[in-house]
Amino acid sequence: MDTNAPTREQLVRRAADLVPVLRKNSAWSEENRRVHDDAIEALAEAGIFKMRAPKRYGGFESDTRTLVEVAAELGRADGSTSWTASVYWIPTWMTGHFPDHVQDEVFSTPDVRVCGTLSPTAMATPVPGGVVVNGKWGFISGALHAHWQEIVAIQVGPDSEPMPILALVPMSDLQIVDDWYTSGLKGTGSVSTVANEVFVPSDRILPLGAIIQGQGASQANADAAIYRAPLLPVASASSVGTMVGLGRAALEAFLERLPDRKISYTNYASQGEAPLTHLQVADAATKIDEAEFHAFSLADLVDTKTSTGAQWTLQERVKARASMGAVGRRVKEAVDILASASGGSSIYSDVPIQRIARDIQAVSLHALMHPNTNAELYGRVLCGLEPNTLYI
Repeated sequence: MDTNAPTREQLVRRAADLVPVLRKNSAWSEENRRVHDDAIEALAEAGIFKMRAPKRYGGFESDTRTLVEVAAELGRADGSTSWTASVYWIPTWMTGHFPDHVQDEVFSTPDVRVCGTLSPTAMATPVPGGVVVNGKWGFISGALHAHWQEIVAIQVGPDSEPMPILALVPMSDLQIVDDWYTSGLKGTGSVSTVANEVFVPSDRILPLGAIIQGQGASQANADAAIYRAPLLPVASASSVGTMVGLGRAALEAFLERLPDRKISYTNYASQGEAPLTHLQVADAATKIDEAEFHAFSLADLVDTKTSTGAQWTLQERVKARASMGAVGRRVKEAVDILASASGGSSIYSDVPIQRIARDIQAVSLHALMHPNTNAELYGRVLCGLEPNTLYI
């Protein structure tokens, strides 16, 4: 099956049209620690889950600039829902590297949702026809609505060196541990999953290193542009839109409350009259503009390299991660300014800024997105040292 994919403008408009329903369900999602079923249905109807699926299955094969702009609109409505959608995009793209008959099975489910992780917190023992996996993975965003999970495990055989592998496992083969009690991104349902003697056939296994380098086993996707890029730049560009959306949401929420707010214990009848407020708003808005610049620059780098098929240099790879960290740093700084300027009344749970602040804090602490980690990696390579991670 092939499809005439919607344009970027059409998909961004669809995402913008979802803002009311996502905002309506955001409080429920936070309280119940999972994305509301209505929000999942709305995302499916808008085609959000098709954006990184192959066109032959009805997918759109959207470029990363489109992902950023769509996620920014979703993040403007609800950070948890946007984050979950963004997380689905990455393992869905990774699924496109598996053998074609494996893809036939995965994408036979309409609007299939694949969750996943890059953490190798499980062991895989070779057996005839595949491996047996035992282990546990945390922070599995979207697991409660997923059909498959992309897992990473360390394969250890009697006659071979340990090797990290990537595998696809139906969610029905895994146990879910309801341990998602957090301060931020509460609505993502990022529970833990457990494999207990789970058999994975060999055709659903790939070396993790191959995917990191952008090398897959699919013949049908071999010439598709979006599968030419290495994993980490793709994952970086897929993740930053949510942060941009949280920044926009913070500024929008602050300005919406501004006309009716006073500054207590001062003579200001309106907060909007205070020069301090002018400086705070200008500073926050500028940081959000800077975050958008880095997000779009990252996406354009990925898309340009992908379309031309040019090889990635080491500096470009680490710059992709540095750009992702730069987005997080600037959005968090902007949200912190606006949250601080929102006054004591903003701590009530029905005031959006407090949730936005907690969500961007949670995103910024992600191991692959932490601004300091990414800045150090970039500076290390610029100083002539080798990277101290495989995740580039």
